[in-house]
Amino acid sequence: MRQVNPPRLEMRDDIRAGLRDVMPVLGAVLPFAAVFGTVAVESGLSATEVMFASASIYAAASQYVMIELMGQAVPIWSIVLAVFALNFRHVLYSASLGRHMGAFSFWQKALAFFLLVDPQFAASEARAAKRGLRPAYYFAYALAIYGVWIVSNLLGVLFGSLLDNPAALGLDFLLPLYFMGMIMGFHARSHFLLILVTSAVASLVVHQTLGSPWHITLGGGVGMLVAAALSKPKADPSTGAGQ
Repeated sequence: MRQVNPPRLEMRDDIRAGLRDVMPVLGAVLPFAAVFGTVAVESGLSATEVMFASASIYAAASQYVMIELMGQAVPIWSIVLAVFALNFRHVLYSASLGRHMGAFSFWQKALAFFLLVDPQFAASEARAAKRGLRPAYYFAYALAIYGVWIVSNLLGVLFGSLLDNPAALGLDFLLPLYFMGMIMGFHARSHFLLILVTSAVASLVVHQTLGSPWHITLGGGVGMLVAAALSKPKADPSTGAGQ
């Protein structure tokens, strides 16, 4: 009987776990991505441009903002600045996840950060806290989302015209609903409610003053600052002192 060595068995377990954990997310990604394909074509982009943007930029919220601003004929620098503001949270995500990527090579980290999206961050943080984060789990989860995003975009491009009014179906609410559940997954963390309320209030204030999309980046930044201010260094078990 053929023996499976422990590293290979560990990799299989990680892949299965990644695919299992990503399944609920795919149900929200599919309609959201399909609607983007439809909206992008209706905004004047060709099928090739839509697919290239999705494959290379791969940032759902930023792509929606880009399409909206292009439709308003605003200067290109304004579009770049808006996309940067909206995507700045990924810098924070990368800094946080980088602490758990000791098992990743340089090129694995580079690819991992390209594939890093909001649900990926939440799932990876949760996995790292429970069993450690390894490439097999990360890429099983990430490539499943990426593949569904691209295929769903194509479906929207090809068949989106069959929907008279996609917004009427409420498909655009699926992903925010998932994000709400994702946030609540961190409810056991220290000072969760205080950080959540502070970040939400800051986001609302910025939205009313500076406008979108700055409320996402600055609201999240305020939450991060509050979390950092309230955090305590871990005690060193050998000395009892903080590290």
